[in-house]
Amino acid sequence: MELEQLRQQALAQLEQVHDEAALRSWNSQFLGKNGALTQALKRLAQLPPQDRPAYGQQVNALKEALLAALEHKKAELHQRELARSLAAEALDVTLPGRPVLRGRLHPATQVMRDILAIFAELGFQVYRSREVEDDLTNFELLNMPPHHPARDLWDTFHTTTPGVLLRTHTSPGQIHVMRQYCPRPIRVVLPGMCYRYEQITARSEIQFQQVEGLAIGESISLSDLIGTLSTFAKRFFGGERRIRIRNSYFPFTEPSIEVDVDCILCQGEVPGPSGSSGTAAAASSCTLCKGTGWLEILGAGMVHPVVLRHGGYDPERFQGFAFGMGPQRMAMLKYAIHDIRLFWSNARRFLEQF
Repeated sequence: MELEQLRQQALAQLEQVHDEAALRSWNSQFLGKNGALTQALKRLAQLPPQDRPAYGQQVNALKEALLAALEHKKAELHQRELARSLAAEALDVTLPGRPVLRGRLHPATQVMRDILAIFAELGFQVYRSREVEDDLTNFELLNMPPHHPARDLWDTFHTTTPGVLLRTHTSPGQIHVMRQYCPRPIRVVLPGMCYRYEQITARSEIQFQQVEGLAIGESISLSDLIGTLSTFAKRFFGGERRIRIRNSYFPFTEPSIEVDVDCILCQGEVPGPSGSSGTAAAASSCTLCKGTGWLEILGAGMVHPVVLRHGGYDPERFQGFAFGMGPQRMAMLKYAIHDIRLFWSNARRFLEQF
């Protein structure tokens, strides 16, 4: 009789519940730790042993009935609140949806594609070569035998397999493409990733992209190289750009040159003896070229006869030129970026500018 009265009381009060706060209060009153159902269960110890099983079953049945009623009430309140919300905040299905944000190419990828597109218009084809090289192709076949001092220019990542390493430059691709197409003429660019064990600073990284260029034929001269690079600089940096050629040294080219372009900020105007002109004053304080008026963009030269011979070409008959540049450095010069680490930071404020 007591349990039946408790059931009727609980269900009657549940019918009067119309919000979440009242429902929590009802749950605490009847099903809580100190609720009426818990108190009824404690009376089990006061009953004769023969009456306890039947009483316990009745208490459990009552608990299940109240829990089922509680869940039903929760669903009822949820539906009621949903209906109220839809009535008060009607959804206008004629409104346009929110636009989906579109991704974009990474600035390094954009610059790489710009470089390859320019050389494609000049008749160069893209040739991909492997990033894991052997010591023979990465150094020796490029005129750098063991203990050659030029090897000190690169701190190399060696693998656990003797003689196998991560390429330090894209120049080993020259050997691969020459041996594949010899004795036919060649005009290719070789993009890809390079690796050097260097300290990470604003100007250097342990991995970086390079674009190697190679042209081989029977009547190629240094003037062809200079004309090609001058055309590239004008198309990449702007039609008013000028280039400057300086002597340099690379073991796989002879003669070797460094190529500069006039500063894109101060227009290459260096101060004269008086230093009185406005453009001269601007150049002397230019943060990009440090007042020199020139920016180094790449290294190049005529392919060394030893490298031609290792590629299968007769240096008495064939000549060629090669050049190499870093797309990330080209982007830094073009857009006045002062820290190469930004290309690997994935910082949205940086990437959204391009």
